[in-house]
Amino acid sequence: MPEHIKGMTAIALVLLTLSGCASLVSSATSKMADNITLAIQNQDDAATVRDGAPAYLLMLDGLIEGDPQNADLLLAGSRLYGSYTSAFVDDEVRAQRLASKSLDYARRALCLERESICVASAQKLDLFAASLGTSSRRDLAAMYAYAVAWAGWVQVNSADWNAVADLAKITALFERCLELDETYDHGAAHLYLGVIKSLLPAALGGKPEQARAHFERARSLSEGKNLMVDVLMAKHYARTVYDRQLHDQLLLEVQAARADYSGYTLINTLAKLEAARLLAESADFF
Repeated sequence: MPEHIKGMTAIALVLLTLSGCASLVSSATSKMADNITLAIQNQDDAATVRDGAPAYLLMLDGLIEGDPQNADLLLAGSRLYGSYTSAFVDDEVRAQRLASKSLDYARRALCLERESICVASAQKLDLFAASLGTSSRRDLAAMYAYAVAWAGWVQVNSADWNAVADLAKITALFERCLELDETYDHGAAHLYLGVIKSLLPAALGGKPEQARAHFERARSLSEGKNLMVDVLMAKHYARTVYDRQLHDQLLLEVQAARADYSGYTLINTLAKLEAARLLAESADFF
């Protein structure tokens, strides 16, 4: 299996974040941006996206250079940089550099859209949580993109305990996003929380049953079309609770499922590759 697929990380696998790009950049780049984004989502050859996406990244960089106060462009840049990095970049140093760019774009957008929350994100958890309580539905796009970019940044900096400590704030962000609208981005906030709450077993303070509920809700809100939900549930929940039957069942169902749903073809293609890898490891893990 190609190394750029084999090395995909936990939160990294969530290419769902591409789904928000089309509407965000359409006002600045017209129908072309919508069509390019949909073409990426519906591509069934991961290598084509891996090789071609950098040109789109550079285009977004150029648009942002010309309009640095455009929050929609900043959010689009953050989303695509994060998705590309997490799915296709295994080099640690490069991944950290690109994830930092994704986070920077998202932070700048949040500061433009809701400065108080942006400033509070650098403060203690209780102050940050209080600031989130003042948010409204109109802040959701910027808050969600910031949470996604921040989670991706923590993932590639997981050896840094100061970065890992940010997970409490990231969790608060995703939970507030769910309070505002759990259907946003087809329920992907549930998917992120499922991964985060699976990081530790119950004996060490983890919340695996809460994680399972989040995974199942994410599956429901995506109408079962996002196969990566089941892959991540197998990888994080089923392995955490040491349930091989559920683990293998989920992955076999992913392998047997159709992939070509509009907007999900790429993520499902990657999900099938990851499912095959995890199944091959199953006997050794359990």
